[in-house]
Amino acid sequence: MSRPRRLRDRLAFPVWNAAERRPRAPLRLLVALVAVVVALAGGGVLAAALALPTPVAALLPMVAVAGATLLAARYVDRRRLADLGLRREPGWLADLAAGLALGVLLQTGVAVVGLAAGWFRVAGTLVGTAVGAGSVLVVFLGVGVYEELFARGLLLVNVAEGLRAAGERVAVAAALLVSSVFFGLVHAGNPGASAASTLGVALAGTFLGVGFVLTGRLSFPVGVHVSWNAAQGLLYGFPVSGLGVDAAVVDLEPTGPTLVTGGSFGPEAGLLGAGAVVVGTAATVAWVRVRGDGGLGTRFDPRVATPTLRWRDGEGRGDAGEHERAGDGRGKRDDDAGRGTE
Repeated sequence: MSRPRRLRDRLAFPVWNAAERRPRAPLRLLVALVAVVVALAGGGVLAAALALPTPVAALLPMVAVAGATLLAARYVDRRRLADLGLRREPGWLADLAAGLALGVLLQTGVAVVGLAAGWFRVAGTLVGTAVGAGSVLVVFLGVGVYEELFARGLLLVNVAEGLRAAGERVAVAAALLVSSVFFGLVHAGNPGASAASTLGVALAGTFLGVGFVLTGRLSFPVGVHVSWNAAQGLLYGFPVSGLGVDAAVVDLEPTGPTLVTGGSFGPEAGLLGAGAVVVGTAATVAWVRVRGDGGLGTRFDPRVATPTLRWRDGEGRGDAGEHERAGDGRGKRDDDAGRGTE
């Protein structure tokens, strides 16, 4: 290898993973975050400029963020959709159904316990219109998909891959923590947010992340996310992360301590929500253990921290062949370096 080439490789090493032929995890995440922020702002501006009706105006920024996430995954991360947890394999549909059921059951538990303890009162029934409820449900579907796609599918996976040198368990656990903190912080600007709500949403992010890292699929956390929000707002009339819902089957109004009920932010900011998260996490582990589809039990799915890159599946094989024919051993050294650190 020529001296200029060796110098170039050394200078590129901090930001470029030669073995995986893509930027290292911090740079990948920075690019993805910038793309998502631009997409979110652009979608909002476009929706306002076109004076789009609800729920289209709310959905447009979500679609833009999902699109930016997928583009970053494909062209910066150089990964397949499966790496984001979008895996159509045995068990994915059962995971989705279980997640949808679990979200409803947990919010029903919050409502039942709160009513029994006198922390909620029934302020009305069959509030709003069917059209309004349908619009809100569509928005909740969009929220559940795009937030999980970025927070778990892209962020958690990239952090886990970047920390592989520390070992798989440590890498995935740290990535779970980082994605959960991020999830809490992005909701910190919502109406009625507080330190308690930010912590509560971060705990909810951990709950959602556990479903992902144990299955390697987004179907379970997407199901929980959608039904948690839908049951919270449309079934029981609770605020959803500080946002009011104008339609509900039973409209419950908090009368107990804010520390317990979450007040104007919703159950995630209170002890009832935290209790539901703990129960939900335990239920997630139990589901993965008994689902009987060849899952890994309570072990982290190894695919979370190991990328399936597109060029390894056939794209760019000409470049790969040239790389392997270099004859100077650089390929093997780069492989070792790529596995050791991001």
